Amino acid sequence: MIRILAVVLSVLASPLFAVEVSQFELDNGLEVYVLEDHRAPVVVHTVWYKVGAADEPMGKSGIAHFLEHLMFKGTDKMAAGELSETVTRNGGSDNAFTSWDYTAYYQRVAADRLPLMMEMEADRMRNLQMTEEDVATERNVVLEERNMRTENNPGALFMEQRRAAQYLNHPYGIPIIGWKHEIEQLNRDDAFAFYSRYYAPNNAFLVVAGDVDPDEVYEMAKTYYGPIAPTPDLPPRLRPTEPPQLSERRLSMSDPRVSQAYVTRTYLAPERNTGDQKEAAALQFLAALLGGDAATSVLGQKLTFEEQKAVYVSAYYDGATLDAATFGLVIVPTPDVSLEDAEAALDGAIAEFLTEGVDQEQFDRLKTQLRASLIYDEDNIEGLARRYGELLTLGLNLDDIQAWPDVLGAVTPEDVMAAARSVFDKSNAVTGWLMPDAPQTATEVTK
Repeated sequence: MIRILAVVLSVLASPLFAVEVSQFELDNGLEVYVLEDHRAPVVVHTVWYKVGAADEPMGKSGIAHFLEHLMFKGTDKMAAGELSETVTRNGGSDNAFTSWDYTAYYQRVAADRLPLMMEMEADRMRNLQMTEEDVATERNVVLEERNMRTENNPGALFMEQRRAAQYLNHPYGIPIIGWKHEIEQLNRDDAFAFYSRYYAPNNAFLVVAGDVDPDEVYEMAKTYYGPIAPTPDLPPRLRPTEPPQLSERRLSMSDPRVSQAYVTRTYLAPERNTGDQKEAAALQFLAALLGGDAATSVLGQKLTFEEQKAVYVSAYYDGATLDAATFGLVIVPTPDVSLEDAEAALDGAIAEFLTEGVDQEQFDRLKTQLRASLIYDEDNIEGLARRYGELLTLGLNLDDIQAWPDVLGAVTPEDVMAAARSVFDKSNAVTGWLMPDAPQTATEVTK
């Protein structure tokens, strides 16, 4: 089966940064996307599996990330570490990453090395080998990674606890790296079971970006990936959903290693959905308006410069999730301001914004900046491959990706305010305080 789509992203109608996209599908279900960019003789080869930490069996948290590590071991044809060594020897780079919704592997090499990359990546799609020693070694590596990045980082531990409070039923509340006590129990059978079920051509996307010809890529894909058998009766991605949140959830955490106390709040928010990206676009504008820039944003101007109650404030939103996303706020108070007062100031600034609305001049300036950033993104083929692969694994299609600049361009101040009124509901939020010691009241701070 072959279907070719000529897609030109019309960001400010700039032909310099236009990218042509071709789409194919192999008989075994592997979908292939080719992003042509002939400005440099370089190619990025990426394979995306539609499985992540939120798809793990109960009690096996961290298995998706653990398997990502094990994928760099050997196969029937390759010795352990041979793939990465080959990439390096050919002047390229490679890596992999796991999210809640997907796992991806990529190589960036000279364009004429693409067949070699396909041959090796296709080999480990089905022919991975791992010894008990490999599993024990990588399990210790993952545990050490968790120690370094999470156990020894109070901010990371705090974020982990906040997500667990945010998602009571959905697996987004489970850390990608896994809970430590469950990582310790992961074994070879767990890894192979997960691998055999999900690492299959009918559960993957191949995204190739760079100095390539689509027809040649299609023929290469048929040669190297075409013979791989699909997983029969692959189950749909069914996940538990969140029950309605009836009241605000709050948590506080003290740790002597904390150097700067702060307040954070996250609200459940809609994700980007195929054919329906308008609210996600409005939320992206809302985050940028409120806290995208410390010097010019609404919260930055109000809390950092006018009231001088914060040394840092931000707002953020990322709708690139398969299920419900979050909209977040952070305020780091000045030394003479308590967390209680900082939270009150943040609430006051949000309430004022909801009353006064969007400043049209600031909105127009931000719209120009966001559109320009999309143009600059087109100049990075690795970023392009990642953007397409990520969004495709989340259920969006080429039409959605192509339409995104226009969806952003159509956002109005009224849309932003409607999104703000919808998302800023404390009964749908988790508020957290992170501090070096016990909570302080405003009176204690000013003594």
